[in-house]
Amino acid sequence: MQRPRSGLIALSVFFALGALIAAVAAIALVASGGPLEPMWRLNPQAHVVFLAIGPWAPVVMVGVAAACALSAIGLWIRARWGHRLALVLLVVNLAGDATNAVVRRDLRTLIGLPIAGALIFYLLSARVRGQFRTTDAAA
Repeated sequence: MQRPRSGLIALSVFFALGALIAAVAAIALVASGGPLEPMWRLNPQAHVVFLAIGPWAPVVMVGVAAACALSAIGLWIRARWGHRLALVLLVVNLAGDATNAVVRRDLRTLIGLPIAGALIFYLLSARVRGQFRTTDAAA
Protein backbone atom coordinates (compact mmCIF):
# COMPACT_ATOMS: atom_id res chain seq x y z
CA MET A 1 0.00 0.00 0.00
CA GLN A 2 1.19 3.48 -0.90
CA ARG A 3 1.87 5.93 1.96
CA PRO A 4 -0.66 8.73 2.40
CA ARG A 5 0.06 12.08 0.83
CA SER A 6 1.76 14.63 3.07
CA GLY A 7 -1.56 16.44 3.66
CA LEU A 8 -3.16 13.24 4.90
CA ILE A 9 -0.14 12.57 7.11
CA ALA A 10 -0.53 16.05 8.60
CA LEU A 11 -4.26 15.51 9.16
CA SER A 12 -3.59 12.15 10.78
CA VAL A 13 -1.13 13.82 13.15
CA PHE A 14 -3.63 16.64 13.77
CA PHE A 15 -6.34 14.17 14.82
CA ALA A 16 -3.86 12.10 16.87
CA LEU A 17 -2.88 15.24 18.78
CA GLY A 18 -6.56 16.03 19.26
CA ALA A 19 -7.03 12.57 20.74
CA LEU A 20 -4.09 13.09 23.10
CA ILE A 21 -5.30 16.51 24.24
CA ALA A 22 -8.86 15.25 24.81
CA ALA A 23 -7.56 12.26 26.79
CA VAL A 24 -5.38 14.50 28.97
CA ALA A 25 -8.38 16.79 29.56
CA ALA A 26 -10.49 13.78 30.60
CA ILE A 27 -7.79 12.66 33.04
CA ALA A 28 -7.47 16.21 34.41
CA LEU A 29 -11.24 16.32 34.99
CA VAL A 30 -11.26 12.99 36.80
CA ALA A 31 -8.18 13.83 38.90
CA SER A 32 -9.30 17.36 39.78
CA GLY A 33 -6.68 19.18 41.83
CA GLY A 34 -3.97 16.79 40.67
CA PRO A 35 -0.75 17.46 38.77
CA LEU A 36 -2.62 18.30 35.57
CA GLU A 37 -4.69 21.06 37.20
CA PRO A 38 -2.39 23.89 35.96
CA MET A 39 -3.34 23.05 32.37
CA TRP A 40 -6.65 24.84 32.90
CA ARG A 41 -4.76 28.14 33.01
CA LEU A 42 -4.57 27.84 29.22
CA ASN A 43 -8.36 27.94 28.93
CA PRO A 44 -10.08 28.67 32.25
CA GLN A 45 -13.47 29.14 30.52
CA ALA A 46 -13.33 25.56 29.26
CA HIS A 47 -12.68 24.33 32.78
CA VAL A 48 -15.73 26.22 34.06
CA VAL A 49 -17.90 24.74 31.29
CA PHE A 50 -16.62 21.21 31.96
CA LEU A 51 -17.29 21.58 35.68
CA ALA A 52 -20.83 22.74 34.88
CA ILE A 53 -21.38 19.60 32.79
CA GLY A 54 -20.48 17.55 35.84
CA PRO A 55 -19.57 13.87 35.82
CA TRP A 56 -20.41 13.55 32.12
CA ALA A 57 -17.56 15.88 31.10
CA PRO A 58 -14.81 13.22 31.28
CA VAL A 59 -17.08 10.78 29.44
CA VAL A 60 -17.59 13.32 26.65
CA MET A 61 -13.84 13.96 26.46
CA VAL A 62 -13.09 10.23 26.25
CA GLY A 63 -15.60 10.05 23.39
CA VAL A 64 -13.88 12.96 21.64
CA ALA A 65 -10.50 11.30 22.19
CA ALA A 66 -11.75 8.02 20.74
CA ALA A 67 -13.32 9.73 17.72
CA CYS A 68 -10.14 11.69 17.03
CA ALA A 69 -7.97 8.58 17.41
CA LEU A 70 -10.19 6.59 15.06
CA SER A 71 -10.14 9.43 12.56
CA ALA A 72 -6.34 9.60 12.71
CA ILE A 73 -6.09 5.86 12.09
CA GLY A 74 -8.72 5.90 9.35
CA LEU A 75 -7.00 8.77 7.52
CA TRP A 76 -3.61 7.09 7.86
CA ILE A 77 -4.78 3.80 6.37
CA ARG A 78 -6.98 5.66 3.88
CA ALA A 79 -10.21 3.96 4.89
CA ARG A 80 -13.43 5.56 3.66
CA TRP A 81 -14.87 5.44 7.19
CA GLY A 82 -11.84 7.46 8.39
CA HIS A 83 -12.46 10.05 5.68
CA ARG A 84 -16.14 10.29 6.65
CA LEU A 85 -15.37 10.46 10.37
CA ALA A 86 -12.83 13.24 9.82
CA LEU A 87 -15.40 15.21 7.83
CA VAL A 88 -18.04 14.74 10.55
CA LEU A 89 -15.62 15.88 13.28
CA LEU A 90 -14.58 18.94 11.28
CA VAL A 91 -18.20 19.90 10.52
CA VAL A 92 -19.13 19.53 14.21
CA ASN A 93 -16.11 21.64 15.16
CA LEU A 94 -17.06 24.29 12.58
CA ALA A 95 -20.64 24.39 13.90
CA GLY A 96 -19.39 24.62 17.48
CA ASP A 97 -17.05 27.49 16.65
CA ALA A 98 -19.82 29.36 14.83
CA THR A 99 -22.23 28.79 17.72
CA ASN A 100 -19.69 29.99 20.28
CA ALA A 101 -19.05 33.12 18.24
CA VAL A 102 -22.75 33.95 18.00
CA VAL A 103 -24.20 32.70 21.30
CA ARG A 104 -21.30 33.33 23.68
CA ARG A 105 -19.94 36.24 21.62
CA ASP A 106 -16.50 34.64 21.83
CA LEU A 107 -14.88 36.07 18.73
CA ARG A 108 -11.69 34.06 19.35
CA THR A 109 -13.53 31.02 18.00
CA LEU A 110 -13.85 32.70 14.60
CA ILE A 111 -10.27 31.64 13.81
CA GLY A 112 -11.52 28.05 13.67
CA LEU A 113 -14.03 28.74 10.90
CA PRO A 114 -11.59 29.25 7.99
CA ILE A 115 -9.31 26.51 9.30
CA ALA A 116 -12.11 23.93 9.53
CA GLY A 117 -13.50 25.14 6.21
CA ALA A 118 -10.14 24.71 4.50
CA LEU A 119 -9.68 21.23 5.95
CA ILE A 120 -13.18 20.21 4.86
CA PHE A 121 -12.53 21.63 1.38
CA TYR A 122 -9.25 19.67 1.23
CA LEU A 123 -10.89 16.40 2.29
CA LEU A 124 -13.68 16.87 -0.24
CA SER A 125 -11.32 17.53 -3.16
CA ALA A 126 -11.36 14.87 -5.87
CA ARG A 127 -7.63 14.25 -5.50
CA VAL A 128 -7.91 13.47 -1.78
CA ARG A 129 -11.13 11.46 -2.11
CA GLY A 130 -9.32 9.34 -4.69
CA GLN A 131 -6.79 8.33 -2.02
CA PHE A 132 -9.41 6.36 -0.09
CA ARG A 133 -10.38 2.80 -0.81
CA THR A 134 -13.72 2.32 -2.51
CA THR A 135 -14.54 -0.69 -0.32
CA ASP A 136 -13.89 -1.23 3.36
CA ALA A 137 -13.22 -4.66 4.76
CA ALA A 138 -14.20 -3.55 8.27
CA ALA A 139 -17.33 -1.60 7.37
